[in-house]
Amino acid sequence: MTDKTFVSVFRSSKKPDTYIYVRRGQIWDDLPESLREIFGTPVHSMDLIMTMDRKLARTSGRQVLEAIADKDFFLQMPEESSGYVVDFRRKPEQSR
Repeated sequence: MTDKTFVSVFRSSKKPDTYIYVRRGQIWDDLPESLREIFGTPVHSMDLIMTMDRKLARTSGRQVLEAIADKDFFLQMPEESSGYVVDFRRKPEQSR
């Protein structure tokens, strides 16, 4: 693995907050078919120079580069979030 790798980031056209990191110039059809079907049409977001010590919002350069070296891609899925949040500081609205 080199010190620096050019990486392209694409967002999914089917899944919100889902991104795939690949080497710049990666041929989409060379990635696993099941991944391509679930991901949908890739929408280019940005290109980065990735290093092992680069810090990203939800991952690290090391995780991205190791996944790319192993599988040719790094898939970033959305974080789990609660679908229902109650604000206990407010009194419930009363209907009259």
